[in-house]
Amino acid sequence: MMDTRATPIELEFHKPRPVLPGFKMTLGYTMAYLSLLVLIPLSAVFIRSLGLGWDHFWEIVTDPRVVASLRLSFGASLIAASINALFGLLVAWVLVRYTFPFRRLIDAIVDLPFALPTAVAGIALTSLYAPNGWLGAALRPLGIKVAYTPLGIVVALTFIGLPFVVRTLQPVLEDLDREVEQAAATLGASAAQAFVRVVLPALWPAMLTGFALAFARAVGEYGSVIFIAGNMPMKSEIAPLLIVTKLEQYDYAGATAIAVVMLVLSFALMLGINALQNWTLSRHGAR
Repeated sequence: MMDTRATPIELEFHKPRPVLPGFKMTLGYTMAYLSLLVLIPLSAVFIRSLGLGWDHFWEIVTDPRVVASLRLSFGASLIAASINALFGLLVAWVLVRYTFPFRRLIDAIVDLPFALPTAVAGIALTSLYAPNGWLGAALRPLGIKVAYTPLGIVVALTFIGLPFVVRTLQPVLEDLDREVEQAAATLGASAAQAFVRVVLPALWPAMLTGFALAFARAVGEYGSVIFIAGNMPMKSEIAPLLIVTKLEQYDYAGATAIAVVMLVLSFALMLGINALQNWTLSRHGAR
């Protein structure tokens, strides 16, 4: 019989060559790239804030105007991301599970907030929800005012965050086998029970990812918000606008202190969301 075993030389010859350089080189390039674009600029903010002194720093960040702007920015971002998590799932479900006229057009419209300049989005939303706008005039008899209120901020943040949730959920829904739902139905589960117990656990990690992306995008949003917010201190002034205001007033210490607080709070929330996502994935994998 012919010996078909490959010699070490043949194994070495047939071993696939990596497309990129070795691990050490690629890791070095990665860390250098991240340091130049992310770590060094963020570190500069923290280093600049160290020169303020704890008392001065605490005095700045506990100012009622600063606290109100931070509360509004993070609160509105959480509300907008939660709305997008719910309705983004609905939009992704319709686009994946159903075939209807102009589906491709609607699918392309979902990406519009990505391509649209934020200032244009802010002007369009303000014109639409202003007291004399199409929707603003219709809502005014109901006592609902959107433009120049915190509600308008939530609307703007929901608008710019929707694509993150939809595009995160779409691939997962496309890969989800419908036979699993059919198997649940044959076992006596209703449509609601099959969705809650079978479909939703598979979608939950992707939903958390989309929620985190939408939240992160909303916290730092500026262009689409300043037009519809009204920018009234203690009422509809977001933290990014307050930072810009302090920079225009040459109050670099105040702007740096607010930026540090935003960085710390954003990092803590994103870390918590990622931990919840990892816990969900490990729990789902154990099952």
